[in-house]
Amino acid sequence: MRFPARFVSRIVLLAMMAALAGGCSRGGDQALIDKAATEQAGTSGLASIQPGELHYYPPGEYLKGGYPANPPETRVRFDRALLIMKRQVSQAEYAECVRDKACKQLGKDQRGAVAPDMPVVGVSWRDATDYATWLSRKTGHHYRLPTFAEWVHAAGPDYQEDVVLQAFDPADPAQRWLAEYKLETQRRTVVDAVPRPFGSFGQNEAGVQDMVGNVWDWTDTCHSRTNLDIAEDGDTAAGRNCGLRVVAGPHRSVITDFIRDPKGGACSVGIPPSNLGFRLVRDDSAGVAEPSLRQKLGIG
Repeated sequence: MRFPARFVSRIVLLAMMAALAGGCSRGGDQALIDKAATEQAGTSGLASIQPGELHYYPPGEYLKGGYPANPPETRVRFDRALLIMKRQVSQAEYAECVRDKACKQLGKDQRGAVAPDMPVVGVSWRDATDYATWLSRKTGHHYRLPTFAEWVHAAGPDYQEDVVLQAFDPADPAQRWLAEYKLETQRRTVVDAVPRPFGSFGQNEAGVQDMVGNVWDWTDTCHSRTNLDIAEDGDTAAGRNCGLRVVAGPHRSVITDFIRDPKGGACSVGIPPSNLGFRLVRDDSAGVAEPSLRQKLGIG
């Protein structure tokens, strides 16, 4: 029997309150909250990625001695369950946001795409954030784009790290160029870029679908440039350009935030993504998002 989401939410809330009233330790409280979040996620199209530690190479441009360098391996600890959409936002869902005048219409080649079982594509980072704002106001939950680290955490074993190049003489840029070219040719390229129904590219153990399909996900991570000679932690000396955002899929890319078609020369380096779509994280600790400027002005 499938219970209404509101009924399930009340059960989850009562369970959490009972656990807190029982005098559990702080660690026990968080474990119960994560368990409750997992149970609720299964009723709302969300996957619950359990707490854990992530080791990965962050996106961005890194310099050492004035030459390009590999990024340092970074460790991120997730202390709470991450609630992320099991699938990307569908064509039908985005079309509803357009009808409410909260999202911008898609381009002519995608405007008639309204299938409920297909991912929406041809969307920019700005489109995705407008949708997140609209969905937050509509549901009373706070939705946002994931960071790149959160996306990697959710992808689990589906994510294949490919940014670390072999050792080379930094004084010889030709070696770097050859290494980057070899890396690009080794990346898997998608022959058929036509979007497929949800689940066509499989799902991981957490139930998250199509993380390495032919639709890349926008993330909220800004492009950064870091001088490793100054910052030992690889972050404090980073210059961020939030007009460029990281997109995640079979490989990472950096795309200008207003671009909808990545094949039009928008990708900063390497093989461009086949399509741009998105999925959202639900983060109720942040509160409901404020409406965008376009929404406030009523110009959708």
